[in-house]
Amino acid sequence: MDQKALKELLKKNTNSEMLSRRDALKLMGISPIAAGVLASTSSSVISSAEAADAQGKIVIVGGGAGGIMALARLHSGLKNPDITIIAPNELHIYQPGQIFQAAGLYTHDDLIKPNSNFIPDNVNWIKDEVASFDPDNNTLVTRHGEKVDYDYLVVAAGIDYHYDWIRGLKEDDIGTHGISSVYLNNFEKGTTEGGSITWDWFNALKQASSTGPKPRVIYTQPNTPIKCGGAPQKILYLSADHLKKEGLSADYTFATAGGSLFGLKPIADSLATAQKRYDTITNKFKHNLISIDVINKIATFEHTYSIKGEYDEELEMYDTTEKRELVEMEYDFIHIVPPMSAAQSVVDSPLGWQKGSAKGWLEVDKETLQHRRYKNVFGIGDICGIPMGKTGGSARHHGPVMVENLIAAMQDKALKEKFDGYTVCPLKVEYGEIIMAEFNYNGLAPSFAFLAPEKPRWIWWAFDLYMLKPMYWYLMLRGLM
Repeated sequence: MDQKALKELLKKNTNSEMLSRRDALKLMGISPIAAGVLASTSSSVISSAEAADAQGKIVIVGGGAGGIMALARLHSGLKNPDITIIAPNELHIYQPGQIFQAAGLYTHDDLIKPNSNFIPDNVNWIKDEVASFDPDNNTLVTRHGEKVDYDYLVVAAGIDYHYDWIRGLKEDDIGTHGISSVYLNNFEKGTTEGGSITWDWFNALKQASSTGPKPRVIYTQPNTPIKCGGAPQKILYLSADHLKKEGLSADYTFATAGGSLFGLKPIADSLATAQKRYDTITNKFKHNLISIDVINKIATFEHTYSIKGEYDEELEMYDTTEKRELVEMEYDFIHIVPPMSAAQSVVDSPLGWQKGSAKGWLEVDKETLQHRRYKNVFGIGDICGIPMGKTGGSARHHGPVMVENLIAAMQDKALKEKFDGYTVCPLKVEYGEIIMAEFNYNGLAPSFAFLAPEKPRWIWWAFDLYMLKPMYWYLMLRGLM
């Protein structure tokens, strides 16, 4: 089967609840991805005979990917589940799809389903959010003042965006004066403005490129952990390719607080090669956006750098001094990734790390996902203060580990399951090609070792665009993979 036929087959199944057996066999015959996916789903289902007799009131905080995945697995993993979920959002957003929405390939309707589709009738759903936690007394209080007690707590409270940490920027500025941000959404209301605003931005950039001198475009990445660390570069490459297909270009600047294009050298080298597909991309490392003049289109960055000093013979190394300077950059268009933090209710509670680089993020063991001080508390998803794992793919791998360990804790058994740090970042380097960066605490960890993870491939694009969304809705959120 050629690429065109595969593409039609994948499109056919994009909006179907499940692949037909015939189409599944076709995919297994031509796609190692599909074969691996189908194999993994069959081993993840918990039968009623396997469900545990463990007893206890479980409260799950959060109705995003992590919270719903945890709910599905706990609901099927316990014979008599007593589960309450606290989640204000009536609608569920397929957040990975906002990149494709920004690229003009998905619409808002492609990204939204009712959360009621994934919350069983016998689960107590409190449509609110948590205002404060009191883990010393196994209670919490919601925004509307309801006190909720628990025997076991699952925290899936996610990430807060902080556009307001950039001086001069208001959230209302996104979509005006050449500013976009694919991250902009209202999780509680189920809106995805960031994707549609960024698609309009793509086209405004193309129009400017076709009618005047090369526009100056900046793409930022902050100095905080972010949801999907590759997203800033995805927008860079897709918008550049959007212009390239029309024979157009711009002066692109990638301004990142980080020190490289990616933390793993093979992926960083491949991204550097991918950048050569486009006319002018300038990388500004160690540049963190701190303020913006919206009207005059000037972005100010704090640039940190080191100066080598005298050689210390005793330590056998050079002294270094860290310097900081403010750098102003004029632009015509800018894509902003906001600074991010753990959900404020966790930051303000005893549940967060109390010091160190992970301060405020949920203090869980990086392998068991059990809280280090409150043993009846577990974490899943972006909220976890661990070295890796702020992606939907990570949450999927958190799920079976966290649930098995929570059930073991309910039964006073040893916690045997371990999260290995699995993280996946589908780096879209152009329309039609993705570098599928899979890695864990030990380095690169490709699901298919015979496919070099640093190589851009069309098959990963087809998988991400056509297969991952139905898998998310009908397998991942139902605890089937």
